[in-house]
Amino acid sequence: MVDFDAYVKYSRPGPRYTSYPTAPEFSDKFTYDDYIRELKNRDKTRPLSLYLHLPFCRSACYFCGCNVVYTSKEDKKERYIDYVEKELEILSHHLDTSAEVLQMHFGGGTPTFFDNKQLDRIIRAIKAKFKNYSKEAEISCEIDPRFLSQAQLDVLVGHGFNRISYGVQDFDDRVQKEIHRIQPYEVTKKAIEMARAMGIKSINMDLIYGLPLQTLDSFKRTLDMTLTLDPDRLAVFNYAHVPWLKKTMRKFDEATLPSPKTKLEILKYTAEFFIKNGYKMIGMDHFAKPDDELFTALANGTLHRNFQGYTTKGGADLIGIGLTSIGECKRHYAQNFKDMPEYEAAIDRGVLPYMKGIYLSEDDLIRKAVIMSLMSNFALDIKAIEAEFGVKFFDYFKDDLKELEKLSEFVHITPEKISVNETGTLIIRNIAMCFDAYLKQIPENLRRFSKTV
Repeated sequence: MVDFDAYVKYSRPGPRYTSYPTAPEFSDKFTYDDYIRELKNRDKTRPLSLYLHLPFCRSACYFCGCNVVYTSKEDKKERYIDYVEKELEILSHHLDTSAEVLQMHFGGGTPTFFDNKQLDRIIRAIKAKFKNYSKEAEISCEIDPRFLSQAQLDVLVGHGFNRISYGVQDFDDRVQKEIHRIQPYEVTKKAIEMARAMGIKSINMDLIYGLPLQTLDSFKRTLDMTLTLDPDRLAVFNYAHVPWLKKTMRKFDEATLPSPKTKLEILKYTAEFFIKNGYKMIGMDHFAKPDDELFTALANGTLHRNFQGYTTKGGADLIGIGLTSIGECKRHYAQNFKDMPEYEAAIDRGVLPYMKGIYLSEDDLIRKAVIMSLMSNFALDIKAIEAEFGVKFFDYFKDDLKELEKLSEFVHITPEKISVNETGTLIIRNIAMCFDAYLKQIPENLRRFSKTV
């Protein structure tokens, strides 16, 4: 039995660790020239992962923390495609686009807010520059079931898309109304049936716990309804309440948000529910069927975490395309402009729309390897870290391990390995935070992150 009241003390502001160093550390100290040099000098033996950000939505979902442009005007979408095509042309002058592509992902916004002809134009523009796709390439798209037509699916499948992720969040009517996203169960069911009929064999569904008006009982009903749709993967995210960053979140009465205790009860029940029904827990917030390659990667310790969540495509350089997108290569992160006029102005000058980033020091690389292993695999192979980086782990992380000792009931440490126990997985962000050198420099009352619990 988990003492949820005792866990409440671990509800602290902390990163989600989709990167390390985390995005607040990005700056213009890593200059445009630095970024171009890194692209040109990229290790040619490393394959590529492409991420395209399609930022438009018709209206706001109040919980959303993504960088979104709200519009209903077709000319804005056409104009954006024009600029993506120009960005791809500029990118092709600085990056060897002949490298093998292991992964391509369309995120948003709402990618399927673009109609079938617009999607076809976008995909053709990317494939005109990046032509070498692995036979095992994972090509995926985020989809709002409320905006999906057969014609759009025809385009996606025709271009080799083989994974689809549906945003659901919650099936409860009251919650949907409160978060400004009315999406009946039947709409989601139809969207999934359409994809199955087209031969899509990997379907993910996104749920969120911690939303206004949610209770353990209401979320149990959402889980029961989700199971009837038989998704191959699930992502069950902890709602990140950051009203200082997202104005729409200020619409929520914070008194209606579930308490940390309730959120932990929901998380524990969710994990037990999916495991009981044939899924395996993958990393912090994902679940997959045992025959899914995510589970295989977890079992052999090759699971990788990036800005799109968990993936089996480790060792690839992520190239971000479009407004606000983030790229990740071996030694740097790079983010495009978040503001459309700045994005367009850069491209009009004939340069990439780079805004900020960071070059990873040797210490960054070591800590990144430690944190990402814990976040992905709930374990760390100490000897592998020592062999790769030439450090004595217990000397190098002497101060960090003192922090970890405060969480000793959740971790087991031997000379060879750090293992996180089942209850420790509920606060894996807190465990990873022990190794975050940047976070230690920020007083806790000034940390601008969502709560870990």
